[in-house]
Amino acid sequence: MCGIAGIIAPKLDLVAREDAVGRMVARQQHRGPDDRGIFSDGDASIGMCRLAIIDPTNGHQPMVSPDGRFALVFNGAIYNYRELQTELRAKGWEFKTNCDTEVLLAAFAHEGPKCLQRLRGMFSFAVWDAREKTLFAARDPLGIKPLYYARLPNGGVAFASELNALLASNHVPREIDPLAAGEYLAWFTVPAPRTIYRGIANLPPGHCLQADGTRVRTEPWWHLPAPKAPGRVTTNYSEFIHGLRHQLDDSIRAHRVADVPVGAFLSGGMDSTAVVGLMARSGATKLKTFSLIFGEAGFSEQSSARLAAQTFGTEHHEDVLTGSRVAADLPKILASFDQPTGDGINTYYASQMAVRGGVTVALSGLGGDELFGGYPSFRDLPRLQRVLPLWRCLPTGIKGRIIETLRTRPGTRARKLADFLAYGRDLHELASLQRRVLPENVRLSLLSPDARAQAERLGANHPMLDDFTSELLGADPFQIISAWELRTYMADTLLRDSDVFSMAHSLELRVPFVDKVLLEWLWPQPAHFKYDPRIIKRALADATSDVVPAAIRNRRKQGFALPFAHWMVAELRPFLDETFSAASLANCPWLDASTTMAVWHDFKNKRGTHSWSRVWTLAVLIAFANRRGTP
Repeated sequence: MCGIAGIIAPKLDLVAREDAVGRMVARQQHRGPDDRGIFSDGDASIGMCRLAIIDPTNGHQPMVSPDGRFALVFNGAIYNYRELQTELRAKGWEFKTNCDTEVLLAAFAHEGPKCLQRLRGMFSFAVWDAREKTLFAARDPLGIKPLYYARLPNGGVAFASELNALLASNHVPREIDPLAAGEYLAWFTVPAPRTIYRGIANLPPGHCLQADGTRVRTEPWWHLPAPKAPGRVTTNYSEFIHGLRHQLDDSIRAHRVADVPVGAFLSGGMDSTAVVGLMARSGATKLKTFSLIFGEAGFSEQSSARLAAQTFGTEHHEDVLTGSRVAADLPKILASFDQPTGDGINTYYASQMAVRGGVTVALSGLGGDELFGGYPSFRDLPRLQRVLPLWRCLPTGIKGRIIETLRTRPGTRARKLADFLAYGRDLHELASLQRRVLPENVRLSLLSPDARAQAERLGANHPMLDDFTSELLGADPFQIISAWELRTYMADTLLRDSDVFSMAHSLELRVPFVDKVLLEWLWPQPAHFKYDPRIIKRALADATSDVVPAAIRNRRKQGFALPFAHWMVAELRPFLDETFSAASLANCPWLDASTTMAVWHDFKNKRGTHSWSRVWTLAVLIAFANRRGTP
């Protein structure tokens, strides 16, 4: 794992360019404390800092091809590098390392961008072509590894693995975008390709970028598979489960590839237990597992995690997380953000524990819910879709009164239903609204008049609605919902936060369910094999029935959550009182100060209708703006 950065700028001299890239690399040192380097040619300077995982003693970057044409910086891991290395050696490449970085360089030198289709892994990388004087950059299909870029005022482009690194270049303005702030209030995150900063873009998953000194162009290089794939679809459930188990075993083997110790997060839920069990079954010895536990009743999955650890014979580590500890660590946690998020603190502490426990790589169960229907959206949205034709037949006045009644009811479900009925006309639009955090009327009320007007012009639906709808033509309802969960909540929140908070501790976090090979096999399989609304994640449970203890397979799903509702009115209250103060809100001109302050005032006095997550999400945005100074 690494942090990469670079600037292509014809109007910037070599010294200024290398100084800027040096600052960008230094700002990402936590991503790669083992090595760093900078390379310059023509109008380009690229750099990186390395966390050494595969062939640790070699693999220095930037890595240059033997003929001097291509220079590569690479963040991530290519799991099939050994197979590719064998092929490329047969084609005449003389390898000097056993590192996946050199394999990627050789693959690009031989095939150019076409090599992307052959890569299995998580990655963002950039290649400078000294002959053509162009930069090519790409991001993995599902968005595990990040890549941000900005067009420079005097021409050219800068890129990096983190927004903070781009800002450290001193060539990219630090200006919060009111439109992005409004989107954050809707989605818990800022959806790609926008970021919290005006003028900085998030390269979407499965996209590539090409740039020279004057132009920057992006386009997708990967799409979700075709909904149907004749010849690849299993014909009965037994055949499906056998095939799924083969794919899961294959993914676990691929994701264990490393020359450093590999452990796993173990929450005690179905997904993480399956990952650890399959790791143990595949031959992992002296496996270390890591769990967060809480003193508050109803939050810890300690007993399930311990059962799994005992079953698989792991060296199990537990860390007790308390409100006072989170309160004391908040400055460090907020400093690790490169844009605000309402999620991910659990990954921050689990990663810290894993590194202290002696591992450099950890596997996570993230992605199981998206592939196997673990969220309520897989059940609820098709039901709601069936009601929409009747709903549309009602008189406008009656529909308006029903929506207003739902908006005034306590609890989040009624107000989310109001948005579904107000803005959802088909399954795609319902799915696009599923991950909204604040109801639209509440979100608009929190914004200043100018920011509110911009938000109203964009509307309530997800900004990628048109793109995703076109890509998913012919998909069945399960595929549509799965795709929306994969491409929005997972990519923009879960994977982004996992990268940020694991890298804060120099931990490489791998996600074997978020695997291109697994997904491409699973995607066209019959929906009724993948999902049974009566038994949550039945397919995964059946495919791992010989590995996962029955007590875990059969227990009711419990989403991982922190006891924030308790902490916010106790240990975290001083932070929140300061955050929602008039002085803090003065640095947020895109918010309506009085309405925003009322949210916290009502919550702490138990008069508010907002859940803790809505209040916390808003607080993080305000704290982020104040950490950065006046926008």
